[in-house]
Amino acid sequence: MLPQPSTAYLDAMREGIERRAAAARAKVQRLKEGESYPGQQQAWRHITQVGEALRGDLRNLAFDLHDHPEEAFEEHYAAATIAGLLRARGHEVEVGVGGLDTALRAEIASPGFDPRCDPTVAILAEYDALPGIGHGCGHNIIAASGVGAFLAASQSISAVRGRIVLLGTPAEEGHTGKEYLIRGGAFAGVDAAMMVHPFSFDLAEHAWVGRRTLTATFHGVAAHASSEPFMGRNALDAATLAYQGFGLLRQQMPPSDRLHAIITEGGQRPSVIPDTATMTIYVRSLMAQTLSDLSQRIDAVLDGAALMAGVEVSKEWDEHPASLPVRNNHVLSARWAATQAERGRRALPGGVVPDTLAASTDFGNVSHLLPGIHPMVKIAPQGVALHTRAFAEYARSEAAVDTAVDSAIGLAQVALDTLGDPDLLRAAREEFEEAGGALRVE
Repeated sequence: MLPQPSTAYLDAMREGIERRAAAARAKVQRLKEGESYPGQQQAWRHITQVGEALRGDLRNLAFDLHDHPEEAFEEHYAAATIAGLLRARGHEVEVGVGGLDTALRAEIASPGFDPRCDPTVAILAEYDALPGIGHGCGHNIIAASGVGAFLAASQSISAVRGRIVLLGTPAEEGHTGKEYLIRGGAFAGVDAAMMVHPFSFDLAEHAWVGRRTLTATFHGVAAHASSEPFMGRNALDAATLAYQGFGLLRQQMPPSDRLHAIITEGGQRPSVIPDTATMTIYVRSLMAQTLSDLSQRIDAVLDGAALMAGVEVSKEWDEHPASLPVRNNHVLSARWAATQAERGRRALPGGVVPDTLAASTDFGNVSHLLPGIHPMVKIAPQGVALHTRAFAEYARSEAAVDTAVDSAIGLAQVALDTLGDPDLLRAAREEFEEAGGALRVE
């Protein structure tokens, strides 16, 4: 029987999370009395009514996508299904936007909308699945929430001046699809962006680390390992040295940084000194600058390993574009928390769940381009992790449908407020600029 890792650390962490969550729930504020723009309360009520009426459609969409999982760039069924639902509701849909066959776009605008002076908000919908376990990250719920928000907002867009765009964004899992869409112009003219992500807590904000990928290949000289080993230059030795170097480097890394490496090629026969060895490496960090710093350290370790083994190394960074850390916009996150309080949910602030429990998402690239929010929404109990079969089961549940409805209503309300309340958008923009402004992936 395989020995199992101790759960003591996770158990203690979960107890701490529960204590912080209980304290934070009491502090979540509802929207202040009055209206931040004329007609806000009526618009919120109407969005709520429409969102509730969409429950059946959102359930069918979420379960249908769950039953037909598709991996990155192959989401043809999902794109067609979403487009079909939107068209049935009277909306024009463009499939194949931004240079990606399975991306889609629909828009609604207020009467007299002028793109030169009126704002635009993008609501994002993901729908790619994971190899082997399907919707173990709950992207079917993201899709249902985004589509529901767009449909609900479309019934109240006349209360404000502006435009709401629904962007179907494929290939989040490991392929940074949103960066391709950025480069393809899909976010041109957008002033703010928002989406939700399923989780085991309701969080207005959560840390997401940036991620880069690297393939390193060591090139040596083959030789007979018994008769003439001195004539070889062992590429596998270099890969082994690099792997050990990464292990030593981890002690000096910031607590939230992560480094994963595997050796994918290291020779065919023990009697032949390998002339080629290949490693695949993931590098993650909580800030764009520290991600760059860690990348440079990785380069140095690989170069040093090659030097020690007397071989050469070639490095191919980022087969797909890097994912930047998520920059949470606190102004918009606070408005999101207010919408969820109206639904009886408590969207907890950042810091309740430790930064060390962080993964990566290509929404980070969007959040460094313009103000954005990426709140987490509860569909599973605490302790059920993303990217597991257990989480996939919760992504096809009535509780997940409830979450999709609440999320659709909340996203629609925040989107409408962003268009209708000039002070809200102004404050979000100011915060974005103070945080460093726009930053593009190199």
